[in-house]
Amino acid sequence: MAKQKIVFFVCLMAFVLLGYEQVESKNLQVARKMKGEWRELFQVKQEKRYGYIDRKGEYVINPQFKEAYSFYEGLARVEIDKRYGFINEKGEIAINPQFDEAYDFCDGLAVVKIGKLYGYIDKNGDYAISPQFDEAYIFFDGLARVQIEKRYGFIDRKGNYVINPQFKDAYDFPEGLAAVAVGKLYGYIDNTGKIVINPQFDEAFEFSEGLAVVKIGKRYAYINKQGQYAVKPQFKEAYSFRNGLARVLVEKRYGYIDQKGEYVINPQFDDAFDFSEDLAVVKVGKLYGYIDKNGKYVINPQFDEANDFYGGLAAVEIGKRECYINKKGEYIWTSEK
Repeated sequence: MAKQKIVFFVCLMAFVLLGYEQVESKNLQVARKMKGEWRELFQVKQEKRYGYIDRKGEYVINPQFKEAYSFYEGLARVEIDKRYGFINEKGEIAINPQFDEAYDFCDGLAVVKIGKLYGYIDKNGDYAISPQFDEAYIFFDGLARVQIEKRYGFIDRKGNYVINPQFKDAYDFPEGLAAVAVGKLYGYIDNTGKIVINPQFDEAFEFSEGLAVVKIGKRYAYINKQGQYAVKPQFKEAYSFRNGLARVLVEKRYGYIDQKGEYVINPQFDDAFDFSEDLAVVKVGKLYGYIDKNGKYVINPQFDEANDFYGGLAAVEIGKRECYINKKGEYIWTSEK
């Protein structure tokens, strides 16, 4: 169900199984939106090196890094000599490159990997929780999902287990409940580990705006926090609500529904993505454009690749050029051929 775009500027690294960084990135996006955090600098690639521009398209940090990622909480992870560290918004090294993998800061902590194990560091680069986990994810409401010996549990910010590792699969606590697998079925637990929605679904995902996507048989639906259907199983694909709308797939076309399951934008697109800053990427034929919440084109399909708006800019690709555009569709920055 969890289909993700390939973001060409944010070259997301894999973690054990394809999807760790995809899930981590999506969760970070949700966390940033909840906190109202916006990007001030945007990574760009020029002659095989990454640097950063501002909203005007002017270089703030010249291209110099083999890999570079978005700034979160004032720091961005970069790769230098096959090790990951963090820079500040002046381009200065804030945490020396020393990690085999590193992920973005959220609420003052970042997941890092040394050897085969994951832990958490603070903004000084000191370990807040020593590497000890087979997988580790960001904190939501004071809890982080970790895996050890093929079982998921949840820890607090001191690294103490609040919910012991016991689940074959688990998701995060963005709204007080987490989906977990018990045997072959999914249900939901609260932040004490108590089951509040009995395992009964073939798949289950995180709550967003009060509803969660679940799968029964071959169809997806939405439930509320009491486990009742808000929208009955009917969709071939379904995604989380963002800004009051959710994208769904019906007969090979994507559209958007409201929380009653009524179509706000009829299925008509070959591909579609979540709304971000009131615009959503959609695909018609082979080209991508942007629509508003009424389904009206704000920027006509014309791009070979297109990504969500954050901080007023979106990364797009046309031909062999990588670019940033504003919400008027004007080019702010364009790479050299």
